[in-house]
Amino acid sequence: MRRFEGYGVLITGAGRGIGEATARRLAGEGARVLVTDVDGDRAEKAAAGIRESGGSAEALYCDVGDRASVEAAVAYAVQTFGTLDVLVNNAYACHADAALFEDESDETWQRDLDITLTGAYRCARAALPHLAAAPDRRGAIVSIGSVNGEQDFGNHAYSAAKAGLAGLTRTLAGHAAPRGVRVNLIAPGTVRTEAWSGRESGLEAAAAHYPLGRVGLPADIAAAVAFLASRDAAWITGVTLPVDGGILIGRPAWRRDMFGE
Repeated sequence: MRRFEGYGVLITGAGRGIGEATARRLAGEGARVLVTDVDGDRAEKAAAGIRESGGSAEALYCDVGDRASVEAAVAYAVQTFGTLDVLVNNAYACHADAALFEDESDETWQRDLDITLTGAYRCARAALPHLAAAPDRRGAIVSIGSVNGEQDFGNHAYSAAKAGLAGLTRTLAGHAAPRGVRVNLIAPGTVRTEAWSGRESGLEAAAAHYPLGRVGLPADIAAAVAFLASRDAAWITGVTLPVDGGILIGRPAWRRDMFGE
């Protein structure tokens, strides 16, 4: 199935993990993908891997914390592909919490919000006029949120940013709908990415809390992005879609302790 034949797609934070898997998935379905990342070498490596697999991909440095960098990336996508049909907001920042909340720094708080939430705002602002010009009302924004924006899983600033991203998704969806652009959010649970390198025991411990018995893979999230970005989701906008192995509905370890199940 090649649902994205002729589409131009821009993905932030796509040098590895969920972003790279999403770039591979959409390119595999015919999209021309701009792989952007604050690490330009990493972006080029990901794009090269897609090209080696027969897909169409370009790479570009992009810092979503900088308006000029974002606008340059959007302009490059439009110039290179002749169209911009899908924006995937995947870039984020997440710093460990201080032991006590009162010891949190303004700098850490601001960094997580600026990259995770305001960065998505910058990208959507730059991309929206082009998405609205996409043919057949196929323009779409899909942002990567988190279950942290829905319940308490720690990380104060990151969680606040992801919750804010869910709110932005709803308000932007209402604004963009008359312009033919859909805006949706995916809320992943724990996903096995490079961010967990050296902490494999933590992933194993986390898996016990998931009703489906495992943590997620980047491909699980990429599949959901492909759905929401495609015409298969033509009547869906303003939603948050959990892709979380069931973590938001219950925790098996707690049920076993309480009920012996």
